[in-house]
Amino acid sequence: MPQRFHERAAELHNLAAHAHAAAAVSHGKEDHLTAHELSRQAHEHSMNVHRLTEELAQKTESSQGAEVPAQKAP
Repeated sequence: MPQRFHERAAELHNLAAHAHAAAAVSHGKEDHLTAHELSRQAHEHSMNVHRLTEELAQKTESSQGAEVPAQKAP
């Protein structure tokens, strides 16, 4: 299952990067409304990646915590 999360996170990163690039092009053409909308979409994709990676980290920690006992410091 973690591989699926990594693939989805990579996809969302790519979507955010594309939206940022498209926003920059629109801004350069002085199409500020489109640029603003694309920037909003890029932010939304970035926030989705953030939530997904936090969820993955929690799942990874909980699965490793059950399998690997905590090690004592020397």
